[in-house]
Amino acid sequence: MPIEINQDKGAIIIDNHVIATIAGVAAMESYGIVGMASKNAADGLFELLKFENLARGIEVIDEPTGVSIKLHVIIEYGVRISTVAQNVIDRVRFNIASLTDIEIDSIEVLVEDVRLN
Repeated sequence: MPIEINQDKGAIIIDNHVIATIAGVAAMESYGIVGMASKNAADGLFELLKFENLARGIEVIDEPTGVSIKLHVIIEYGVRISTVAQNVIDRVRFNIASLTDIEIDSIEVLVEDVRLN
């Protein structure tokens, strides 16, 4: 469901895919992130997504109470997961707010895999 921002002279409608793409690019800029993950329903394995498919590893949930985001990530082995996750949350929140003026209620970072880089 697209997010609608009402203004004096009209409305701005931003599709969830746009929010997911912004979140994916912001997450990929963070240190310690190898990539976004997409679950293969057939065998339950997670695959590393290429840059053009980043939005597949992100869920944007538009609820009456606000917008929340779930990021499925693959993290580099040897980094502190809690620090990387907090950096991803901060960067995603900042980039979405600065590019779209949308305040995000919650961001969840789901670490799906750890890989040697």
